[in-house]
Amino acid sequence: MTLDFLGGLERTHTCGVLRVDNAGQDVVLMGWVNRRRDHGNLIFLDVRDRTGITQVVLDKEVSNAAHEKAEAARSEYVVAVKGRVRRRGTGLENPNMATGAIEVVAREMLLLNEAKTPPFSPAEDAIANEEVRLKYRYLDLRRSEMQDNFALRHRVAQAIRGYLSDNGFLEIETPFMTRSTPEGARDYLVPSRVHPGHFYALPQSPQIFKQILMISGFDRYFQVARCFRDEDLRADRQPEFTQIDLEMTFPTQDAVFRVVEGFLTAAFRTAGIELTAPFVQMTYDEAIHRYGIDKPDMRLPALTELTDELTPELREQLKIEQKLPVLGFVIPKAGGLSGTQRRALVDDIRKEFGDCGLDSLDVARLKTNPAFAPLADVIESRLAAEPTLENGVADDDLIIVITPKLGTPEKWNYDPQWIYKRVGALRLTLAQKFADQHGRFTKTGTEADYRFLWVTDFPMYEWDEETRTWVAAHHPFTSPHEDDIKSGKLTNDKGAVRALAYDIVLNGTELGSGSIRIHRQDVQAEIFRSLGMSDAEAKERFGFFLDALEYGTPPHGGIALGLDRIVMILAGAQSLREVIAFPKTAKAIDLMVDAPTPVSEQQMKELHLKIVSRS
Repeated sequence: MTLDFLGGLERTHTCGVLRVDNAGQDVVLMGWVNRRRDHGNLIFLDVRDRTGITQVVLDKEVSNAAHEKAEAARSEYVVAVKGRVRRRGTGLENPNMATGAIEVVAREMLLLNEAKTPPFSPAEDAIANEEVRLKYRYLDLRRSEMQDNFALRHRVAQAIRGYLSDNGFLEIETPFMTRSTPEGARDYLVPSRVHPGHFYALPQSPQIFKQILMISGFDRYFQVARCFRDEDLRADRQPEFTQIDLEMTFPTQDAVFRVVEGFLTAAFRTAGIELTAPFVQMTYDEAIHRYGIDKPDMRLPALTELTDELTPELREQLKIEQKLPVLGFVIPKAGGLSGTQRRALVDDIRKEFGDCGLDSLDVARLKTNPAFAPLADVIESRLAAEPTLENGVADDDLIIVITPKLGTPEKWNYDPQWIYKRVGALRLTLAQKFADQHGRFTKTGTEADYRFLWVTDFPMYEWDEETRTWVAAHHPFTSPHEDDIKSGKLTNDKGAVRALAYDIVLNGTELGSGSIRIHRQDVQAEIFRSLGMSDAEAKERFGFFLDALEYGTPPHGGIALGLDRIVMILAGAQSLREVIAFPKTAKAIDLMVDAPTPVSEQQMKELHLKIVSRS
């Protein structure tokens, strides 16, 4: 088979734009053969490009030469066709194609390139084997679903850039090769050839640089920034990712919120979703007590505290710990379980909580006992008051009540929130288990499907059980609440110190985190000391930054949101790999280019490195 050259032929239209109004026009289309159907004297080729598909008719009576080339064409061959648009006959239209009312009758056809039989067809809607998709990513990216994802990603990024630019933000790039600083994960290190034994670090975020930009007087900065973290992967995490990074001088916390709500509204509008601002706000403590997690999914009912409903006498009868909270929640439309299924679910809950002193109370069984039926009614009444349950507790809803076991108050004394966190985790587990039944996680593309939330006032410190020390819950440049500084909690009650830190959460997914930063050198030095860092160590690790704080640093704050996560949610995808062009596997491997790989001895020598096996 002899392949053709373009020979000066120029494309006039893309494959997704022709309509009935174009009937009678001469056109030139170029693209891939999506499907081929041979009917003897008539051959039909569906020709595809990024914009869509057009049916091309190769009629032997119109052009024998073009028909002969169509006989040789196969799926994924690259072709050019020149012909005339005509309206399809009555009853022959394809309502599932945007171009389904027309076809192009070819007078000339060029075979620009052939293709091996692919391991899967880009014409398929879904390919089960993800490893094959990643290995042949260039074929996977031809699929219309993937191309739609990246068109959406482009629109979202453009909307965000446009909104921030229109609101006085300057887009400024920060370095990829910097120094290693504590950011919460392992750094990717880059050895220096000209400075033996020294390393650059790829940025986990542009945190220090964007604060330096505020010190430099740029007032409002943003960047669609590439970031790198060497950490264990999962569906919503990749070693390299993109975040929308911004910083402002002289902000209030609410001023940051307004900017983020503005660009998210603009971004979601590109997907046909209209959001209503301002978003709901909730403190960290409130989130833990109402949802058992600091990134609540508010599409489901919150936890309800039933502590007061269970009197000391009832607790004694039911063998429930007297002092600890009792929590209940409802999973809508998930209650249609048989007795066997209900008993199995109770057993699963007991297995889930057996290691931390929690058990479950079977409300359905309480109802069958005359002595406890009134209690069951009270519990149902309290649960029905949860605002998310618009019509109260229905017969087909699943009611779960979790009770602490006797003899397990020690953990409660150590961490007063442990019960809420564990019950919150069970709430999510059961919600996911019954998602198909209760329908709360089925995206329909309306505003109500996207429940945004600001979580504020996070703890400044976390207790590290291994080191028996308090560590920073965020990066160490996060400002504590002014009242907590003045009250001396930094030194005498670290567990009670609140940070001016905030997260933006959507449907149980953390989209981003931010904070008001420390702008005073004396406060920054005190924070470092509170983390067990000596003045000398702080100077060695952050000397340039501490020096900058001494030259008139304005109050400033900002946030970073994951662009990949935003697009993943809008696209209805289950993994970040669906919205990142060339992602890594869960083992951080790029199957297409086969990376990472060993490098030559000469390269290692130039970098003053050698491989040492672990003993």
